[in-house]
Amino acid sequence: MQHKVKTGARTLSGLALALAVGAGLTACGDSTTDAGSSGSQAEVSTTEHNDADVTFATEMIQHHAQALSMVDLTLDRPLDPEVQALAEGIRDAQAPEIETMADWLTKWGETVPATMRDHVNSGHEMGDLSDTTGGVDGMDPGDEMPGMMTLADLDVLENASDEEFQDMWLQMMVEHHEGAIEMAEAEQADGQFKDAVDLAGQIIDAQKEEVVTMNDLFES
Repeated sequence: MQHKVKTGARTLSGLALALAVGAGLTACGDSTTDAGSSGSQAEVSTTEHNDADVTFATEMIQHHAQALSMVDLTLDRPLDPEVQALAEGIRDAQAPEIETMADWLTKWGETVPATMRDHVNSGHEMGDLSDTTGGVDGMDPGDEMPGMMTLADLDVLENASDEEFQDMWLQMMVEHHEGAIEMAEAEQADGQFKDAVDLAGQIIDAQKEEVVTMNDLFES
């Protein structure tokens, strides 16, 4: 059934085009001399980190947390089995990655950021949430990082009819993944801590594959 999507998010075709433009960027290997998009990647270290690593971990924790909240909205919704499996796969992959990045920040003496899912970071030092639906420190998450949904977007998704929900969720999650890929590519270009650079490569590979799957599911 054709569903009418009532959000301001970009169309899937536009997102696919944006991903195609960036497809030439490759995932980071083990070499310490891999060049990122800036052409000036820091020397990768197994022990040292830089500001780019801190930014990556801090922002990706918040980005992943919103993805998990979007997965939560699929509960009790009538979804195609393939979409349900995709949502569960996102949860299984991104929840442990949040914990890994929170551990890095703690080890580095940095504050683990508050998120809309602050219980995910239980046991780590965090700031205060302004609410539990998405805003942190009074700011709309859609204003902060690429691919993040605004509070208005999430409200529309949560209140969508069952008929509209699946296509709307796929559309928003594609945009969300596209933003995560952009953030991970920046880490590959500028990061120093090898584990973080490697995780960025894993995020790029996994989420590009999921984007292809979601585009196929939307079109079917």
